[in-house]
Amino acid sequence: MAGGLWDRLVVPRLIRCACGQPEIMELRRQVVPLARGAVFELGCGGGINQPLYDGAAVTSFAGIDPSPQLMADARNAAQARGWPATLREAVGEAIPFDDASFDTVVTTYTLCSVADPARVLAELRRILRPGGQLLFLEHGRAPDADVAKWQRRIEPLWKPLLGGCHLTRPVADAVRAAGFAVERQDGRYIPGTPRFAGWMEWGVASRAA
Repeated sequence: MAGGLWDRLVVPRLIRCACGQPEIMELRRQVVPLARGAVFELGCGGGINQPLYDGAAVTSFAGIDPSPQLMADARNAAQARGWPATLREAVGEAIPFDDASFDTVVTTYTLCSVADPARVLAELRRILRPGGQLLFLEHGRAPDADVAKWQRRIEPLWKPLLGGCHLTRPVADAVRAAGFAVERQDGRYIPGTPRFAGWMEWGVASRAA
């Protein structure tokens, strides 16, 4: 019961706080406005990204999130923006949209907490149209061995407190392994954040044939 209450009431607040830091928002502003056409957002709960989309470039918006609390925020964000949005409570391992439905899929700070990241990336590839793009911005396994060592040590304590968030998952490498061609990639540590939690990777990938 305690774990359920923590995940239901506390974790969404922690996510809103952590994912809305100024440094994080600056990275979002580099990635999210690149979306074009029919857009799908994985982990859209909270609605943090919605104000950042280019309304002149996005023709439709859809997204999923498993958290009812965060989805309520996403619906409020859609209402505040004044655009129609198809938002569903669902998990990334079983995305409730048809094959080749979207021109752009977006994932920001979500792959760290899904149950099966390889399956989720396969689902993103499935719903993406040929020639479509995946925009990603995630935290994950650091490239420095000493930092990665601490990530492995801290992760078992970190996950239960942060809704299953992992510190050690690769980002761009996992995208490539799922059959995407990474066209642009960057990464750095966020200033003022402990290095074990501060490694960020972002980029643009296309659906490989």
